[in-house]
Amino acid sequence: MGSRFVQLKDGSLVDRKSGEVFEEEQFTFIIFPKRAKLKGKRWFMMFQDAFEMLAKDRDLRGEPRAILDFLMSKLGFENQIALSQTEVAEALGINKVNVSQGIRKLIDKEILLKDAKLGRSQCYKLNPQYGWKGRVENYNEEVKNQHLKKALEKLDAKENVIDIKEQRKK
Repeated sequence: MGSRFVQLKDGSLVDRKSGEVFEEEQFTFIIFPKRAKLKGKRWFMMFQDAFEMLAKDRDLRGEPRAILDFLMSKLGFENQIALSQTEVAEALGINKVNVSQGIRKLIDKEILLKDAKLGRSQCYKLNPQYGWKGRVENYNEEVKNQHLKKALEKLDAKENVIDIKEQRKK
């Protein structure tokens, strides 16, 4: 497939689609290459600060890190992870109890977030502070929702403390 424009001997350009002639002095042309598509490639973006945090975390050596890496390799759009612990254990050749402990550790560190259940299996999401698979607009919305959820949890915890104090007064 050739260029959309053809250059004539006098330096002017002809648009192949419209036939319009552009004199050399009239315009400055900037040519952008077509954006490469990643057809057939699975990908997600991960933040460099997250890589550094994970590398420095001594609790995430060995099996817990292998579990995280495997789960990230299976990441769906909007950071969804829908795999049973048995599937993870079999794929990595790790005892299911160790997979359960590794996932618990990742949840405690807020690297993985619990999501809805799918049948009997608990689904998870990768915390968007570590990486994202999906549209940037949806990433921004997810981060905003996460901040709002944390603020509401703090507010709810404060209200529970106030309720306990009031009950003690009675």
